[in-house]
Amino acid sequence: MVAGRTPRVRGRTRGRRLVIPIALPLLDEDEANAAREAVLSGWVSQGPQVAAFEREFAALVDAPFACAVSNCTTALHLALTAINIAPGDEVITASHSFIATANCIRYCGATPVFVDIDPETYNIDPARVAEAITPRTRAILAIHQMGMPCDLSALVALAKRHDLVLIEDAACAAGSEIRIDEQWDRIGKPHGDVACFSFHPRKVITTGEGGMLTTSHAALEGKFKLLRQHGMSVPDTVRHGSAQVIFENYVLVGYNYRMTDMQAAVGRKQLLKLPDIVARRRAVASHYAELLGNIEGLRLPFEPDWARSNWQSYCVRLPDRVDQRDVMQKLLDQGIATRRGIMCSHREKPYADEKRLHDLRQSELAQDHAILLPIYAQMTEESVVRVADSLRAIVQ
Repeated sequence: MVAGRTPRVRGRTRGRRLVIPIALPLLDEDEANAAREAVLSGWVSQGPQVAAFEREFAALVDAPFACAVSNCTTALHLALTAINIAPGDEVITASHSFIATANCIRYCGATPVFVDIDPETYNIDPARVAEAITPRTRAILAIHQMGMPCDLSALVALAKRHDLVLIEDAACAAGSEIRIDEQWDRIGKPHGDVACFSFHPRKVITTGEGGMLTTSHAALEGKFKLLRQHGMSVPDTVRHGSAQVIFENYVLVGYNYRMTDMQAAVGRKQLLKLPDIVARRRAVASHYAELLGNIEGLRLPFEPDWARSNWQSYCVRLPDRVDQRDVMQKLLDQGIATRRGIMCSHREKPYADEKRLHDLRQSELAQDHAILLPIYAQMTEESVVRVADSLRAIVQ
């Protein structure tokens, strides 16, 4: 694994055997002290730490603007609301994503139009997006699934050709990179219109809960910051710092989608660790590839030459001869946690009655035949070998 300071890892045990979790956030005294300082500062809601976190995140991904919010679901909702997505509109997206992606479209009263994925990258297929565009299409909501960048070059060109807004669900993609015009950029640098990130504990960096939007559009940034705080015309940070009495107005129906200063203080420390965290996860992914590469029928993750994943998840496609649930249960019995392939929203009750317009076969196959293996920055070589050996013994 990659060298560097590693905090004490608290693992669960099953009997006497350590359970290898599916994920583990890299948090230590740096984050604990930062949160403590925020608590003792007397300013614990959205304040100076949030503003600093926004500046630092924007600088990291080379975005003109960044807006911190309570989670990625609220980030996606704000992105769609700010571009005035409304009933009667269609937004093209992948069913093969956590259900929040589709839910945010429904929050606006619009219709999610599900299209299939590329079976190699598990990301939305630009060719299927092109087929799904109608006069009612207003936006494309593309997911960088499991941290693997989607084909932004093709999607940006498609969005421009049809005058559509392109929103990136980058929930898993902090630290991932993509090569566009022969230049490597971090996901979050505006190529589309908005990118939305998550800082949930399953992600590469965490604030417990939390989210971020990045954009190059000043007007959108202004809408995000207005909408996240009840539509308040003057933020409380300005009112509290003013030598003059200020009365605020509420200029539209907004939301309470704010991030706290305690979360932002933790996030600022996490940003400093992001390069090391990604390097460690890439080392784990590389080691998995070496250990699992010759198992007949097992399909390993595919990373295009224009993409650099942060390896938020390590997804393998099982041989057709084995049963997904059986494999997962046998690994769990050995103290190894896994997750099934990414869910398909169209299979869940809220979307079961949605008129299915496009073939989603690859999405369903990915959900039914793939599993996610443990991966995290603190993962030891011993644990990687244990996972790989156990999987090999089960599926061969």
